[in-house]
Amino acid sequence: MGTPPPLTRREASGHDSHDTSQDDDYDQDQVPESTDEQHTAEAEAAAAKRAKAELIGRTAAIFIMPLILVGMMITGYLGTMHSPSANDMPVVVAGSDSKAADMKFALDGSEPDALDVDTVDDAHTAREMVYDREASAAVVITGDKATLYTAGGAGVQQQTTVTSLVMPALQEEGLDVDTEDIASLPDDDPSGLGAMFLMTAIVMAGYLPFSVLRSNSPELLKFTRIVPILGAWAAVIAGLVWTVACPILDIVDIKDTVAVLGVAWLGVFAISCVQLLITRIAGALGVIVGIFFLMVLGMPSSNLSYPVYTMPAFYRFTHEILPMPAIGEALRSVLYFDGAGVTEHLLVLAIGAVVGLLLTKAYDFISHRRNPDPKPLDVNIPSLHGGRRPDSKVWRYISLIVFPLAMVTMMLTFMLGAMGSPTPKDMPVTVVGSSTEQAKDTIADLEKSLGKDMFDFTATTDKEEARAQVEDRDEVAALVLPSQKNADFGLTANEAGNKSAYQVVNRIFDEVASQQDVELNVDNVNVLPDRDTNGVVVMYVAMGWVLSGFMVVIVGANANPWSRPLKRMIPLTAVYAPFMSLVVALIAGPITGAVDGHFAALWGAGTIAIFCIAMFAMVFERLIGMLAIIPVIGTLMFAGMPASNGAISEYMIPSFFTTLHDFLPMAAAVETIRSIIYFDSDVVTEHMQVLGLWGLVSLALVFLIDSIKPPRTEHDFGNLHLEQERERNKQARKQAKALEGSSSTATVRSTIVDDDRFEPARQAESTDQRAYTAAPTAGDGLKHRSAEVGIEHSYDDSHYPTDPKSADQQGRIPSTV
Repeated sequence: MGTPPPLTRREASGHDSHDTSQDDDYDQDQVPESTDEQHTAEAEAAAAKRAKAELIGRTAAIFIMPLILVGMMITGYLGTMHSPSANDMPVVVAGSDSKAADMKFALDGSEPDALDVDTVDDAHTAREMVYDREASAAVVITGDKATLYTAGGAGVQQQTTVTSLVMPALQEEGLDVDTEDIASLPDDDPSGLGAMFLMTAIVMAGYLPFSVLRSNSPELLKFTRIVPILGAWAAVIAGLVWTVACPILDIVDIKDTVAVLGVAWLGVFAISCVQLLITRIAGALGVIVGIFFLMVLGMPSSNLSYPVYTMPAFYRFTHEILPMPAIGEALRSVLYFDGAGVTEHLLVLAIGAVVGLLLTKAYDFISHRRNPDPKPLDVNIPSLHGGRRPDSKVWRYISLIVFPLAMVTMMLTFMLGAMGSPTPKDMPVTVVGSSTEQAKDTIADLEKSLGKDMFDFTATTDKEEARAQVEDRDEVAALVLPSQKNADFGLTANEAGNKSAYQVVNRIFDEVASQQDVELNVDNVNVLPDRDTNGVVVMYVAMGWVLSGFMVVIVGANANPWSRPLKRMIPLTAVYAPFMSLVVALIAGPITGAVDGHFAALWGAGTIAIFCIAMFAMVFERLIGMLAIIPVIGTLMFAGMPASNGAISEYMIPSFFTTLHDFLPMAAAVETIRSIIYFDSDVVTEHMQVLGLWGLVSLALVFLIDSIKPPRTEHDFGNLHLEQERERNKQARKQAKALEGSSSTATVRSTIVDDDRFEPARQAESTDQRAYTAAPTAGDGLKHRSAEVGIEHSYDDSHYPTDPKSADQQGRIPSTV
């Protein structure tokens, strides 16, 4: 009898699906080898197609991830804080019925949209409302006198804003006005920034661990493991916060120790519980969702950076429910108001923690009911140090702790230490007199009354030269003394040069003029526009450049290590830099309206800045992998922000950071943007040279590092498959123990527990599972295929469970339960 002809694929498919009873009669040895080869070729072609698609997707992620993160942060901050204006700021008036009503009418008429004025019965109630932060200010009228009560502890910005709105109306009514601060800020925290920086550090400590935990060690996310870990982590951060803020920086009074520890612990724990729920729902992308709710919405809602009554109305709602405002207000209550009003904010945090845990548990329960046998969570980041995944859990867990702990520590020590108590030091001011002797005599008097450390005075007789120096930002201000030709006491200052320095010289020299019983005439050589009333636009645009620059390297190395060699990374960054610079320029200009014009200049300068910062980040990524975030962010942001001359003048921070102003990329970026927007690009070249030098030196170092150790182009997951196998076996044993009392105990135990008869199958399954569960790599390493190979067992079928699911599936439970 002749050999039957081979079946076509269509015939074979029909044969398999419609006549399976004949399979046993068909001799498998008669199938030609060409059929198997054809199937193998098709499988390889499909695998190559999937690998190509994955490579494209991972390369696209290098652009998409920074676009989302930088886009939402810069849009959120610039959109809300570039030009805050008062809106329905609550003010109460007390006095006789007629006078209170008249004053209310006058205030409503002077600032109809800015103020929300109400009357109260007596002065005591008015004061209490200010102290309880139910009102921004209170006006108490007695006869022809009025007292304006404010609370510096409720925010310097709020105090300044409400005073500037109320005072003119009081003076127009012909009242003799006194002011009283019923909750003044302590000498060690004169700007009230202590609560804000502590709040930011606590929030960072709550969500940062999840940025790597889900992708590196997902086994820790099991509910019974993660909850006690979060409790211990919160205790560590609370101790760190107190140590830095109390004995080291003296921002926190020793009497507030227990309260600060409690707020810090509950704050970190509540944030972590919320982030845990977000991570359950959104997976590895949960950190982006968390940053949006906790930071992007949280900071404008906090009432600490700017008064919530100067933000859009939506943020007054989020102020009441988000954890970041609750942490900030609780700290403010403890530090500046002797704990008054802290309970309601602690309650918000407690509710957030409980709801986060309950919803996480409910999510796990529902997920387990729907899918009792899910595959283990993928590990996408094998190690934080950039090498092979450590075999020891101890080293892996230590690196997980080091990353967020170092970030929080730098946030506290650098930002709070440098900016927590800004005071002028060696601020350059020129004194212009009719003669050099007059100027020098005035300087001697000023140093005697103000001290020698506050200002660095220079005597001159040339008023025009002094004004030019102020315009060029070589001098912060010029004090023009009265003369026979001009009896005015004048001050020449530059608001666009730095708003904080401008405010300081105005306040101090206005007091000097008042002591001389003369009026201070201010000549502002460069006024900030209404779209940038606080002069912070330059800082937020620079933040966009810096974040964009280092993210392309960190995301690229972890999402697509194939891109790491310079021959691929340089062209990729050359495309990425102008793309992200365009995004930042669009956000600053057309989207938020914070910048008017200068689009091409900002785009070009941003392209160079982003590229150079990426080269700098690449040096540390080559050396320590993802842990490069610590030195890179430490240098660019935590040290760079105080030294940048952005939000706070370089002459109001410790001298160490003042020295760094001329060398750090963040400072160069801020001064470049300021020069472009407000000073016709007068000093762009010198600051771009600083950025270019950082880029060139960094690129040379990367060349040197790559010549010694070529960069890896794929992840090395080490013995990850063994870790996952041990985890599955552990869960299988737990489930087997739980089922011992059921009627099917014998069947279950024969398939789940260790049995020497199943060792060959288990080894084959382990090999298969490794290919299935190991996270795919990119480029040269994209060679993984799904492990869907059937294993032929030689032992008796009676040992199999009646359930069609495999023994491994029965022994596996969700990784997050």
